[in-house]
Amino acid sequence: MGNSVEINRPKALLGVRVFSILQTFMSLFEIVLGMYRNRVLVACVLSASAVSLGCSNLMRREQTPATISLEPPPGVAAPAHTLPQPLPSLPQTPSYSSLDNAQLEAALTRSQTENQIMQEELSAIRQQLASTTTQLAASRVVGRPGSAGDITSPLVTPSAAGAIAAMQSAMGQLSLEDLQVRLDGGVIRIEVPSERLFESGTPNLLPAGASLLTQLAKELERVFPRHYLGIEGHLDTDSLTGSSWQSAHQLTTAQASTVFDFLTTRTPLSDRQMFLVAHGANHPVVSNATTAGRQRNRRIECVIYPEQAAASSSR
Repeated sequence: MGNSVEINRPKALLGVRVFSILQTFMSLFEIVLGMYRNRVLVACVLSASAVSLGCSNLMRREQTPATISLEPPPGVAAPAHTLPQPLPSLPQTPSYSSLDNAQLEAALTRSQTENQIMQEELSAIRQQLASTTTQLAASRVVGRPGSAGDITSPLVTPSAAGAIAAMQSAMGQLSLEDLQVRLDGGVIRIEVPSERLFESGTPNLLPAGASLLTQLAKELERVFPRHYLGIEGHLDTDSLTGSSWQSAHQLTTAQASTVFDFLTTRTPLSDRQMFLVAHGANHPVVSNATTAGRQRNRRIECVIYPEQAAASSSR
């Protein structure tokens, strides 16, 4: 037993020394490995710093504007033309945002006043145009040459004042209680509602309309037998809605023609003393804003002139 113990002791001491040497070697290896890791980290930090510095310099170069020299190189003559100079800044237009409420209200009031003045002038021009149109139509009829059998002029012209005074006196003799009769300057206007004459939106004469025209013709033949008569067609602004007529003038022309044909073929009135005018919707007597106003504006006006046609032996 003792021999076996003596033989195993050197082996145990050798194992301890080998283990100690291995521990020492492992410690040295860890130290070397740590140093290597630190070197790699330092290299990465330095590389990152170099990249950041390079990007910063590149950005500075990009932000710095390049200077371009417009001077010609030595020995080369400068061109005759020069580069255009920058345009001067235009003055800013004042906007309404820079105005206060008082200035805006004043501007609005001026605009409304100017608009009202323009509307009044337009209304006056329309009235003047209507009067001129009527006078022109009358002059065309009055100026027609008479037939070959006429010895006298087809127009017997009294003095203007005397003719108008005679018209005013004779107007009171008309018995047309259900029709509006008014003196308009030097002429007399008799308003006949279209609803009493025609089918709605057409020139087709109603039976009641034929009776009304017969009554009107009798009064004209009794009081103004030889005076020139204008048959004028008028319309409102809404009558063409849903109608086959393309314009108000076409419809008023057809309606005035219907009245003209009836008076000259079915009554004693002569076509030599009569003419027709189509006004369309251009000359309302009242506003078209209401139903009653539009109804009154749809009308046929029989206009009596102070001039008289020469008498003829036959129609």
